[in-house]
Amino acid sequence: MARLAFTVNKQSVELDVGENEYLADVLRYRLGLTGTKIGCSEAECGTCTVLINGMPVDSCIYPALKAEGTDVLTIEGLTDDWKRTNGNRNTSRCAASVWDGLHPLQEAFVKGGAVQCGFCIPGIILTSKALLDQNPDPSEHDIKVALKDTYCRCAGYTFIMSAIQTAAKSMRTGEPVPENPYPLPETKAPLNVVGRPLPRPDGLDKVTGHTKYTDDYSFPGMLHARTLRAKYPHALIKEIDTSKAKALPGVHAVLTYEDIPGRNAHGLLTPDWPVLCAVGDKVRYAGDAVAIVAADTPGIATEALDLIQVEYEPLPVVSDAVEGSKPEAPKVHDSGNVHTHIKVRKGDMEQGFAEADIILEKIYRTGTTDHAFLEPECAIGIPLENGRVEVLVGSQQPYTDRNNTAKSLDVPEDQVRIRVATIGGAFGGKEDIAGQIHVALLAKATGRPVKMLYDRRESFLFHPKRIAVTVRNKVGAKKDGTLTAMETELYGNGGAYASLSEKVMQRSTVHSGGCYEVPHARADGYAVYTNHPPATAFRGFGVPQSTFAIESTMDTLAEMLGIDPIEIRRKNAFRVGSVTNTGQVLHESVGLLECLHRIDQYLRENAPERFASCPVPGAPHKRRAWGIAAAYKNTGLGSGAPDKSSAEVELLADGTAEVRTSSVDLGQGLAGVVKMIAAEELGLPYEQVRTLLSDTDLTPDGGPTNASRQTYVTGNAVRHAARTLRGALAGALAEEYDQPPETIRFEGGLARLNGHSVPLSEVVQVMKREGREPKALYEYWAPKTQPLGTGGDMHFGYSYGVQAAQVEVDVQTGEVQVLRVAVANDIGRAINPLALQAQVEGGLIMGMGNAMIEEFIVENGQVITDRLARYKVPSITQTPQLTSFIIEDETAEGPYGAKGVGEISLIPTTPAITNAIYNACGVRITRLPVDQDRLLLALKPGAKEC
Repeated sequence: MARLAFTVNKQSVELDVGENEYLADVLRYRLGLTGTKIGCSEAECGTCTVLINGMPVDSCIYPALKAEGTDVLTIEGLTDDWKRTNGNRNTSRCAASVWDGLHPLQEAFVKGGAVQCGFCIPGIILTSKALLDQNPDPSEHDIKVALKDTYCRCAGYTFIMSAIQTAAKSMRTGEPVPENPYPLPETKAPLNVVGRPLPRPDGLDKVTGHTKYTDDYSFPGMLHARTLRAKYPHALIKEIDTSKAKALPGVHAVLTYEDIPGRNAHGLLTPDWPVLCAVGDKVRYAGDAVAIVAADTPGIATEALDLIQVEYEPLPVVSDAVEGSKPEAPKVHDSGNVHTHIKVRKGDMEQGFAEADIILEKIYRTGTTDHAFLEPECAIGIPLENGRVEVLVGSQQPYTDRNNTAKSLDVPEDQVRIRVATIGGAFGGKEDIAGQIHVALLAKATGRPVKMLYDRRESFLFHPKRIAVTVRNKVGAKKDGTLTAMETELYGNGGAYASLSEKVMQRSTVHSGGCYEVPHARADGYAVYTNHPPATAFRGFGVPQSTFAIESTMDTLAEMLGIDPIEIRRKNAFRVGSVTNTGQVLHESVGLLECLHRIDQYLRENAPERFASCPVPGAPHKRRAWGIAAAYKNTGLGSGAPDKSSAEVELLADGTAEVRTSSVDLGQGLAGVVKMIAAEELGLPYEQVRTLLSDTDLTPDGGPTNASRQTYVTGNAVRHAARTLRGALAGALAEEYDQPPETIRFEGGLARLNGHSVPLSEVVQVMKREGREPKALYEYWAPKTQPLGTGGDMHFGYSYGVQAAQVEVDVQTGEVQVLRVAVANDIGRAINPLALQAQVEGGLIMGMGNAMIEEFIVENGQVITDRLARYKVPSITQTPQLTSFIIEDETAEGPYGAKGVGEISLIPTTPAITNAIYNACGVRITRLPVDQDRLLLALKPGAKEC
């Protein structure tokens, strides 16, 4: 230990630190400044950025002792730092404002919609402050250079650039930060609240460092846990010896399968994933958990893992889905490797291909990709009174977590409380159980709080991925471009356990025909067990994979038939009255043709060359071209699954309202959406509604946050609960004032009746005098759907999207840049245009990563991508120029006509880019991601694809 003396946020600090301690750990765990986040511990993501003597530094790898004598600024100190140098400048020109004293960067980030999950925001804001201190009027290029190593996985890069320039202008001129600084696409006229671009209710806490993610919590007497992972991807466990680990001083518990009182398995659909692998059973992938340890410190827990002795008998490894599906392949599970076979049947295939003038068949392959959320998984188990246990965790499904945890503990569900902390990104990757059951077991065993925090390597090793799919497409068409038949075969690498691979492959298979009506269709999808990490939900839920295949095929057909790529899509596109490949008739809210029209119009005005390859002036070795792709994506669970959500709305004594539901805000803006809906229905200002989310003790079940369902399903639950409450309020006032309830209006936080106004706080008193509680609970059931193969509506709604991308290909190096993207999305109705556009742009950037650079590599079951430096995600430097169109073809049942946007925003991106690459240089991409070396080889004479 050595003495460290330095200044943190202008406060003198002295403490003893170890030679191996890093600055981020000292700030977070010794000083409690948890606004500094740790995303990778390898200086790759930039979330840990602080300013040392005014310069941005990655504190996760910065030796703490190196900070001796320095001046450190963290996000918690930024507001005070601004006040010291500028006074309490009221940039919003209000006498009293929530913005008082904030640094203009903080204010602009919230007002301009640059905050989503928020985990990256402290690092980005501090990096931006350093930039503005040196350059008070930065260009977009300047911002990209400064932030090139600071990631936002929610990918709101254009919002971030706009916020920085807005703040810079405010700092230069003294003018206030405007209310809506980010230019948004045109949407329908707003109602009182719904339809307005409003800032996120959690934005202020996120830009000031006050928001708490799971690892930001600490409890008295808290222990630290680690997990022993499998040594092999496929092996029989012969023996487990924990005696040496248990004897290590500072260790409080070492648990194996023998210590699980209940079910030693979990799963979202199929409980086949062991909580802890057992002797006599197998480990099935390298991330399998064999034992867990709780100790006084993370270091002691890690040391204890090394003392656990496990004897394995290695077994043959299954890596490939196609090979693994064969009868002779080694079995991952005794039941066989084909977990699920999904079948889609429509019409007569022989007739369909007989009617075709041209038949095209090709194979496409998509890689495994990782969610790469910037907040690694963390869970804390906390013993409660009466033998109960609480789990604090970032999770997308709190009630499902409660069910799985209770079954493993062998206790009733009400003995388990799941409380969801703010989540630093998820995108589908935090649906499965991670440390929830483990910390509950350890908390019960030790009687103390226990924290399980994964580092980036363990996160990569353990958590499920986007499923890799091999797609064989065979399509028949007439000379005029009319589709006659479509046959598709899909093999998905489902990994070691079922997770959600069955449902992901079902979506991939059902959507494999694209957003086109074809009279004869057959599709067979297979979810196959392998010894890779399990496959789960990931933004798009299987549809990006099959859309890449069918949209590539549509472009190839258009070229072979001499038809414009937009026209062939328009000819076959879904419209009202169309019948999908599953036999569903689309009765309403089909905005696909309008999406195609908007993109067509954009290209005619901005790209008269259409899809032709164009030389780059002054660079004869570079070619530019546009490509296009279209897609659709279901809203809600569908397939006959009960899709429901519950919400409670209560009017409080002060006249404000609270909305309660277990539905989770992952950064997509759900908290704001439910606030807006409740405010609209109750006639309250947005600011007078608050939310309580995601606590199984305090909030009703809102169902999982996936399938682009929350705005529709939970939004409707909140809408109906608020309407029910409004009716009760009107009834109470009608009795009190002897006036018909239908004549009472609620607006501006007041009840209007008899020519005068009654504050809602008085209405609460009226109801309570009558012995009635001013609250309403509503369970909303989405429209009924049918299982695949039974006819009828497989889904109750769909969103549609079309994208056009312009790329530049260097034919000498194979390098590809995405320059411009135009997007049109039919989302039904924009509840909050600001949050909506953030989802559109975030999805687009994530789709670019899927196309161009993201690949999680596993070789013979061993994870190669074991650190963030080996898994590249898009940075701000790769942000293209974006034009967005919002189509609001309302659906009758959705709240105010809304559908979903979170997933459709990325599905067409990849094929739009790969189609553009083909148009630029003549090489058809059939394998993702686009590989620069493979593309360069394919550019040689005679090659046509890669």
